[in-house]
Amino acid sequence: MQDRAARTRRHLIRSAAEVFDRGGFAGSSIGQICDRARASHGALHFHFGNKQALGRAVESTAAEILLCITGRVPDQHPQPLQLLVDTSYTLAEHVVCDPVLRAGFRLAHDASWHSGVSLWQHWQDWVRGLLVLARRQGSLAPGVDLEDAVFAITAMMAGLESLERVPARPCGVPRSVAPFWRLLLPQLTAEAVLGWIDAERSASSVSSASAEHRRNAGDRTAGQRPYECGAALSGEPLCCCAVQALQGDEGFGLVGPVQQLQEAGCLGQGHRADPADRDTRCP
Repeated sequence: MQDRAARTRRHLIRSAAEVFDRGGFAGSSIGQICDRARASHGALHFHFGNKQALGRAVESTAAEILLCITGRVPDQHPQPLQLLVDTSYTLAEHVVCDPVLRAGFRLAHDASWHSGVSLWQHWQDWVRGLLVLARRQGSLAPGVDLEDAVFAITAMMAGLESLERVPARPCGVPRSVAPFWRLLLPQLTAEAVLGWIDAERSASSVSSASAEHRRNAGDRTAGQRPYECGAALSGEPLCCCAVQALQGDEGFGLVGPVQQLQEAGCLGQGHRADPADRDTRCP
């Protein structure tokens, strides 16, 4: 019974995300969401109460996915600009393939939606943190305006998020990411390290991330599963979503762990998500 309720909740979150992504929050109805989820109005109101609460659940889940992708801004890194490039590819791929994450970004600039959570602010802060680190370590070219660079990289991702609402666009890394970095990196990168930065995404990025996730797994309390990856929703994985956000465990309420992260001052500062329990379908 609990499994069935959890599946219904996940389907409602994903279906709401798909409807919000197409029509915005104000342009979406409870009826459209229930039809897409093949769930009754009673089931939706049982799990969420109203459309506003469902919107918060979508946004909370999307924020957790984003936190999972970026992690925290490291204190040190051998190639901060390469980390920025690699993470942008991962985020772009998720924006294309994951309607929940895409809906979270859309809600952040939806005039009819009011919330203290902003996925764009988190991404912008994370990008700024990496560029500050690159400058401190001598990887950034002299004379680069930090805020101009942050704006350009954020705008690139915002453009992708808008373009990916075009119907029938194939899932995968958008073709525009590599040309963007080929144009920007020569302006952004110090000459001494330019030859070491791969605009096409470093071959080791995925394997390195997997190794880090395995290392981080040892820091958690035995038996804890803070993240559920690969939860099948309509035949597609929903990666790196907090179990609490999907199931509404007591203590987190409808907003999920994002509210606690905000209260702790973590959201927007690159709080390190720890997705150790990954399904093989997760990137």
